[in-house]
Amino acid sequence: MAALRPFSAYQCFSVTQTHLIVTSHCSIFLLILLLHLLSTSASAHLYADVLRDEAVARLQELGKVSDADGYLERTYMSPASIRAGNLIRGWMEEAGLRTWVDQIGNVHGRVEGRNTNAEALLIGSHLDTVIDAGKFDGALGITSALSALKVLSMTGQLEKLRRPVEVIAFSDEEGVRFQSTFLGSAALAGVLPVSALQIQDKSGVTLQHILKENSIEISEESFFDVKYKPESVWGYVEVHIEQGPVLESVGLPLGVVKGIAGQTRLKVTVRGSQGHAGTVPMSMRQDPMAAAAELIVLLETLCKHPENFLSYDGECRGSTVESLGGSLVCTVGEISCWPSASNVIPGEVTFTVDIRAMDDLGREAIIYELSNRMHQICDKRSVSCNIERKHDANAVVCDSELSSQLKSAAYSAMRKMVGEVPDDVPVLMSGAGHDAMAMSRLTKVGMLFVRCRGGISHSPAEHVLDDDVWAAGLALHAFLQTLL
Repeated sequence: MAALRPFSAYQCFSVTQTHLIVTSHCSIFLLILLLHLLSTSASAHLYADVLRDEAVARLQELGKVSDADGYLERTYMSPASIRAGNLIRGWMEEAGLRTWVDQIGNVHGRVEGRNTNAEALLIGSHLDTVIDAGKFDGALGITSALSALKVLSMTGQLEKLRRPVEVIAFSDEEGVRFQSTFLGSAALAGVLPVSALQIQDKSGVTLQHILKENSIEISEESFFDVKYKPESVWGYVEVHIEQGPVLESVGLPLGVVKGIAGQTRLKVTVRGSQGHAGTVPMSMRQDPMAAAAELIVLLETLCKHPENFLSYDGECRGSTVESLGGSLVCTVGEISCWPSASNVIPGEVTFTVDIRAMDDLGREAIIYELSNRMHQICDKRSVSCNIERKHDANAVVCDSELSSQLKSAAYSAMRKMVGEVPDDVPVLMSGAGHDAMAMSRLTKVGMLFVRCRGGISHSPAEHVLDDDVWAAGLALHAFLQTLL
């Protein structure tokens, strides 16, 4: 037998006059090469360059568009919001969509498909953020939709869609600037009152004025032109990070949403007697800060143990309390005082209350009980208490047909990526509010959740794996293919 020559990537075989001997080194090399070719082929077949690599790059790029230095902040119609909208609009056009910005600042991209008169599928999420935000909340839903449509465009299928498909980047969902959530989607759904044009931010600037500053003229007469006609819409789909730990705990990237908790936002203002911190005896104080502290502890206690406060009778009480026990969450996320000096007893304290539950009746019962007990505490402390309802949204049940289709699409995406998946796709409830809540007043809605690390959201620590971004894009692509 001829002596074996040194291994070379270009010389994989040792040959005698009668035999072909594959060296052990060659076997390893060929195996690696085969695996690489299979991986490359699979990635190309699953459009990883667009649905994963480009989508992730876009999320990172969008995450740098901020009004603040050192953290992500992009509130309604801010300079960063406008820049983000322009960036998204460019991506829409790159995917082959016709684009425009409506009178409330939403960015639209639309393809008509084969039948321009058919009811349209709307896919969307929001481009605004909270303060000190993560990069994936809202942005993931927009980029995934555009990536899926771009793949259809690349493969010559975009114009073959049976119905129009429209991607919408909603201008406001978080409600940070005007303390009123879903401005973009509520206007489109026709449930935003015209009085919203006159709401003010903390600087006293009205919504109508900020739109005008950005060259968007809107009047009370033209306000409802933003609204879509229900007969023109087939349904609404939203992809969103879970903002919770369930998908991570079961080890799967995708889940289908069956419903969204109802929510109420309150603004509580407590007024007392402003005075000198050193000269007013404790027994004579009418301190709104101390009162506010007691009110906040009351809220926490009520929401941890609603069964100790609600006074329903019989079966109604049992079912409502049981429902609240599994879903009720309450938060004070913002507090301020006047004049806010270390040596001054405040004259006024204001704080926000966020209450969420799957059971609308139970949520109303909590608000009723909370309000009564807050007023009792304020009376006891000789301070005044004003409670304003700033936002209400009833719980939403997702459409069974859309949910079934999204479930099949998610299963298909996961099976293509990893080969084997559990028998079923997880079905989850959402405690967070989404644009789908407002859109449910216009049309049927469906939602797909994407795993996020640690369930963390509304934080710079918010993170989605690159392959989970890919899974979301693949699922949307599979869903859109049912419309061909």
